[in-house]
Amino acid sequence: MFERATLPIRRRLDRVGILLSGACAVHCLLSIVLVSGLGIGGQFFLAPDIHRVGLLLATLIAGVAIGWGALRHRMAAPFVVAMTGLTFMGAALAVPHGYKEAVLTIIGVALVSLGHILNLRHVHSSTCKERCGD
Repeated sequence: MFERATLPIRRRLDRVGILLSGACAVHCLLSIVLVSGLGIGGQFFLAPDIHRVGLLLATLIAGVAIGWGALRHRMAAPFVVAMTGLTFMGAALAVPHGYKEAVLTIIGVALVSLGHILNLRHVHSSTCKERCGD
């Protein structure tokens, strides 16, 4: 009963994770174009706090949605892929602002998003319905 009630929450968290990953990638690309190409928005787009908050949100959402899925379904792939992505995102905080940071972040958010997608795909699979009852 409890698992059935929490399933929509897990799915929503995975979808929010995918949406936030996409928003983060767009932010990175816009930062490069607007700041280096047009010279505007540097104080907002390159603020370190935006990146710290983004990493915190990504970690919380991935930790709950993908961690929950890993415990429930005993599937390592979504967890490993997402945690690798969070590692890239964390590494992006350690390099100076610029293309290196953007490349690390985009790789990271792509992997986190892929982890959420793998998590969602498993929940919708026939294997999950047979084995997990979801």
